[in-house]
Amino acid sequence: MKKLLPIMLLFLATQTSFSQEKLGKPFFTGSGNVTLSINEHYTLDPDDGEPFLVPNAIFFRMGFGYEFKKRVALSVNGGFDYHWNYAVSAFPTYFSLKYNITEDQGDNFFTEVSYGKMWRPSVNYPDGNYYRIGLGTQVAGSARWNTIFRLDFHRKGIIGFENNRLDSISLGIGFLFF
Repeated sequence: MKKLLPIMLLFLATQTSFSQEKLGKPFFTGSGNVTLSINEHYTLDPDDGEPFLVPNAIFFRMGFGYEFKKRVALSVNGGFDYHWNYAVSAFPTYFSLKYNITEDQGDNFFTEVSYGKMWRPSVNYPDGNYYRIGLGTQVAGSARWNTIFRLDFHRKGIIGFENNRLDSISLGIGFLFF
């Protein structure tokens, strides 16, 4: 019994110290992105009213993941993409790895890479791979909500499409809920 008491105290002390060191926390995320392209009908004449940049695709994303010690986050995501110039829609499902480059009072500047599968609802093109790399900033909000602004490069592998892929750069806004 005398030997059991120090072992139990040591076990209780290690449990208390490890429980106070929080490894990380789960989160829920979502975003909306838009891609812009140069308007082929744009002229330098200011009277025609044509804008220089026009939107050509919209992406919606949702996911959940786990952030480790405010530096690295892993997540599983899904979404819907629609490129109206090509009448191409897709449902990407992918894994993301996010790395916070800097952190200042809850605000982060990060880079993120993603890889997954892209599902196609039509028979015009087969399913393909999905890749994404991007930069962004996460602004700490009240309580558990954070706002995200991002710039991403997307590549969708579509066999039978131009160069067997569809590349786009998008601007997005989203949220992160801890």
